[in-house]
Amino acid sequence: MSQGTLFVVSAPSGAGKTSLVRELIESLDGLQVSVSHTTRARREGEVNGVNYHFTDVAGFEAMIQQGDFFEYAQVFDHYYGTSRQAVQVLLDAGQDVILEIDWQGARQVREQVKNAVSIFIMPPSLHELENRLASRGTDEHAVIARRMRDAVSEMSHYDEYDYLVVNDDFTTALEELRSLVISQRLTLASMRDRHAPLLAALLSQQASVE
Repeated sequence: MSQGTLFVVSAPSGAGKTSLVRELIESLDGLQVSVSHTTRARREGEVNGVNYHFTDVAGFEAMIQQGDFFEYAQVFDHYYGTSRQAVQVLLDAGQDVILEIDWQGARQVREQVKNAVSIFIMPPSLHELENRLASRGTDEHAVIARRMRDAVSEMSHYDEYDYLVVNDDFTTALEELRSLVISQRLTLASMRDRHAPLLAALLSQQASVE
């Protein structure tokens, strides 16, 4: 069975990453999002084990000490981390896996997985980004201002990634992400593993044909 591809997707808060990734996995088979662990409070409508694995600081730090995380980082005063074992099980089963992580986590992953494919999603402008953050209606002005500052810091690392997608038009950005995933599945290495029996059969009569 061919090994799945690990996709690392990062974006500033409000760029539309979560919505894009959700639509992406619904439109393609064999693609899953790794569910991260976090110490932040659960928001309304979120489900433990689906959106995140919610844990306390002590539990998270114990997992760090045990080396359980593929990557972890502290963002907005909260920990976020990805289970090493959970990701590897999916990849070994031939599943493509998406990690929705910030630039710090992405850097850790690239150091460990050299063939990981990294994608950064940008908003079309700072004005639009601020509008998207404000439209959530869940954060006070001071919090939005802080998130805007953090967004600029996050975006400054875009050039560490393999691909860049600007989420101006949602449909266009989604199609660009789909194209990236499909193109990776069509690389020679991926196709050779996935279609080994077919390739062997097609070339089995090579000598007699020649």
